[in-house]
Amino acid sequence: MTANSTATALGLAPSFGFGDRLGLATPGHLAALRRCGHSIKGIFAQQSIREMSRTRRTADEVFACAARALVTEGFEDAWGADADHLKTTADVDVTADSGFIFYTIDPSDHVDQKADNYSLAHVEAQYQHQPWVEHYMGQSVAIDGGSPIDFDELTVKRAAVKYGAAIAHALDLAAYIRDAASQRGQDHEIEISVDETEQPTTPAEHYIIADQMLLAGVKLVSLAPRFVGDLEKALDYKGDLSTLAASLAQHAAIAAQLGPYKLSLHSGSDKLSMYRLFAEATKGRFHIKTAGTSYLEALRVVGRHDEDLLRRIVDFARNHYETDKATYHVSATVNQVPPPEQLPHLQQLEGIYLEHWADIPGCPPVRGFIQPGRQILHCTFGSVLTHDEFGPAITHLLQSHPETYRQVLDEHFGKHLEALVAGINNVCH
Repeated sequence: MTANSTATALGLAPSFGFGDRLGLATPGHLAALRRCGHSIKGIFAQQSIREMSRTRRTADEVFACAARALVTEGFEDAWGADADHLKTTADVDVTADSGFIFYTIDPSDHVDQKADNYSLAHVEAQYQHQPWVEHYMGQSVAIDGGSPIDFDELTVKRAAVKYGAAIAHALDLAAYIRDAASQRGQDHEIEISVDETEQPTTPAEHYIIADQMLLAGVKLVSLAPRFVGDLEKALDYKGDLSTLAASLAQHAAIAAQLGPYKLSLHSGSDKLSMYRLFAEATKGRFHIKTAGTSYLEALRVVGRHDEDLLRRIVDFARNHYETDKATYHVSATVNQVPPPEQLPHLQQLEGIYLEHWADIPGCPPVRGFIQPGRQILHCTFGSVLTHDEFGPAITHLLQSHPETYRQVLDEHFGKHLEALVAGINNVCH
């Protein structure tokens, strides 16, 4: 066999998306997958249009960096390439031309985010007929391994108000993806993302969205609901794990019965406490997306080889956080963590700004779910990487110390993959 430079459809195999905002992380990602991944397949080229814009990278660059690294590393297994959070046909064209074949459709711009709080009268006032409403109205659907779903009139009409336009948009974009892939002689698979909503996705909403995709012949490989609890950037899961487990079981049962298709976890970076539950509930039929955590590990490399540069980046990030956090669901504030000048040792700086929790001598303890420093650095990646000094300096350091970057990524993602594999093994044995 020879090294594989072409992405392929991965189907229902468990998969893990390694987001790479600098184009230098694939060797470390691959090291972790080879050491700990077992049956999990890697998606090594993964970036959203929004992230490409913020880092000033092109789809060609994202794909080529991953493919080149895999060839260099002699990787022979199948791997995926995820054109993430696509919203327009132009997004599809630019990523299809670059070799991406996994397409994540994001219809969030067409979701009525307030619908969950509408009164019955307001739902009726906002309701516009959808061709699928009568298909579900008054039905009760038994779910193997889950609770039955009752589609009463209010449930169906509220779903139509909330998701009617989003479903129509997703179907149109899925048809365009199918035709674009066919014209290019490419395979394709589609994920539907409804995770960027204010309220958790209900079983009825999940069922309707997925069922409509499948009835239309969409090649649906995965669906990303908005799960209960909070999945903030750069942090572990925030919420009650027993409640999450019950919710995951219901969503997984729907996916198994309707598809099967995979459940997808977005903002999956660092959600260590929920990985085993996720793998168990889905019986290994899952997809995980990570992105910013590899950038944070790059900053760890910066600190170990140029501490002054890291300190200046932290100062810069603190000053840009209020603006850059606007498109993220985060809770950190700058005044929760001390500025770098109050942290004289690198161990303190790393502990406060790069760890999930810290109890560093000379620093206020930061415990529990919130680690503000990580969120501040995570949300400001675009401003830092496009800065005239910081972007080139970070790239130069990573290129000068590739083994350090490989090592920290291997260790970091090894923890992610080990937890997922433990969940798979619990189901299999």
